Amino acid sequence: MLLKINPDNPAGRKIQQVVEVLEKGGIIIYPTDTVYGLGCDINHSKAVEKICRLRGLDAKKAMLAMICKDISQISAFTTQIDTPIFRMLKKNLPGPFTFVLKAATSVPKMFKNRKKTIGVRVPNHHVPIAIVEALGRPILTTSLKSDDEILEYFTDPEDIYDDFKKIVDIVIDSGLGGNHPSTVVDCTDDKPVVIRLGAGVLSFS
Repeated sequence: MLLKINPDNPAGRKIQQVVEVLEKGGIIIYPTDTVYGLGCDINHSKAVEKICRLRGLDAKKAMLAMICKDISQISAFTTQIDTPIFRMLKKNLPGPFTFVLKAATSVPKMFKNRKKTIGVRVPNHHVPIAIVEALGRPILTTSLKSDDEILEYFTDPEDIYDDFKKIVDIVIDSGLGGNHPSTVVDCTDDKPVVIRLGAGVLSFS
């Protein structure tokens, strides 16, 4: 299904439609403040496994990430919200960043790689935040990569729907997406380290 959702003022009934699909273990493609992403309910392990297969990822090795609605929700899934980390998150979120933190026991087993870390995002986009708020827990996020020689990521939701309509349950159309992924910052050592340079300008202080 191709579902148009206003990026500035998402309709509650359409968000609820997405949530009902997620609660049943469905897979969605949705917009963020960077690129379109593949997602599912973090508590549905079969959906997580399917997304890993689609992306060619080994769930035991990959650094899977989730979208949270705010820093308070992030704190429920990490053991690492001390003062310096909190300040950096508060300074940069919501925004186009993925922060790698030490995973708490509350993180679903599928998300814990061998390093026991988790990637977290709070995108500056109303649609994914509304979905997470209505669902009541985070959703998995992984970038929707393209095989195009020029564009690394899918940007047009109608093209996405043509390619993925038989693979996912819902493709959300909130307009053209970007072609630059989030900047990834590893916060698990003493000093934060940028491990993938993407969108946004990170503030460390």
